[in-house]
Amino acid sequence: MARVLTARAVEAARPQATRQEIPDGALPGLYLVVQPSGARSWAVRYRHAGKPRKATLGAFPALTLADARDAARAALRAAAEGADPAGEKVAKRKAERETPADPDRDLVRGVVADFLARHVSQNRSAAETRRIFTKEVLPIWGARRLDTITRRDVIELLDGIADRGSPIMANRTLAAVRKLFNWSVSRDVLQTSPASGVKPPAAERSRERILTDGELRLFWTATAKMGPPFGPMFRVLLLTAQRRDEVGELREAEISGDLWTIPAARAKNGRPHQVPLSAPALAALELQPRVASAEGWIFTTNGETPPSGYSRAKTRLDALMLTEAKRLAEGQGADPEAVQIPHWTLHDLRRTAASGMARCGVNMPVIERVLNHVSGSFGGVAGVYNRHGYEAEVRRALEAWGAFVLTLVEAQSGNVVSLDATRSNGY
Repeated sequence: MARVLTARAVEAARPQATRQEIPDGALPGLYLVVQPSGARSWAVRYRHAGKPRKATLGAFPALTLADARDAARAALRAAAEGADPAGEKVAKRKAERETPADPDRDLVRGVVADFLARHVSQNRSAAETRRIFTKEVLPIWGARRLDTITRRDVIELLDGIADRGSPIMANRTLAAVRKLFNWSVSRDVLQTSPASGVKPPAAERSRERILTDGELRLFWTATAKMGPPFGPMFRVLLLTAQRRDEVGELREAEISGDLWTIPAARAKNGRPHQVPLSAPALAALELQPRVASAEGWIFTTNGETPPSGYSRAKTRLDALMLTEAKRLAEGQGADPEAVQIPHWTLHDLRRTAASGMARCGVNMPVIERVLNHVSGSFGGVAGVYNRHGYEAEVRRALEAWGAFVLTLVEAQSGNVVSLDATRSNGY
């Protein structure tokens, strides 16, 4: 079995008397090619029309191991869809020799449009990737030829985003343009990626924020005042512990009775996921008026698209929560102007639910099943041999969490909520 290549192993590869092809155990089809001269490059092997084919991806170190894997994945995906990356390169070179150069050819805006349509459109992150290019990249680079973009251009683009106070968006932009460049290398639009070797501008820390019991009460009151579609949708986010877009793009056909099945195409890990709907979750869904929709969207206002404008909705939710917190403080004789609610994100609702289920006595493997995680308790060998589906345990976990939330938000201010009433046997 081929060994997984590492950056150190690639650096240490020494030339032999004959040409070498060193396979990457992490990505079948990808090879490091080492020439007797010491020159190193990357190639990907695949099959097209039943015949073996090989496409050169680029030279090392201009194309790093990580970049080569991205480019190889793009080429293998294209081959799986019936394309022939190597043949396309040959045809392209021939066309270039026979056709006068088009001065507008390979402009960034055109390559980005092609990249979004051919490579990104079927991904769950397609909308966010499109937004990043539209807002951050095209206004700066749109009218330039892709092959004129340099590493310095990439760094200056990222610095500008970070300097305006958005370092995490700078990281996301780097990830997006790196994929664009690697895809362009795989299609012979570029010879090397100008993002190769560029480091993310900001260090990202794993978030630990969860909502306190008091904040959950404020959240519940605020979502009632928001109304549809975001009020009910945010409650479903909390009660099911699923991801924002999985809930926001929920369709009627995905629900059967009290069971919601997220199809593989919409799940982040590409696996279908069943989510039992507790009584509070079903009640939250009932708060959403149904609008006729050909796609069956539940949280829609026009019947044509799922909801958008999450940022504005979250800002409104924050304001409603703060207003309620100040009202309660004033009723207790405290200074309402001193009240603050620390920043939190919609994704923190998922972490809050996971932590809440743990408080209710749910064990970690069950929580990971609720979250549809394939790492942790279900990663590696454990995931291969543990084939238990945990359907009953997941149902009890979400019912316990829903019962706890209702007990919490319905409790009188200052009362202690007992977790014993929400515990279920079998955890």
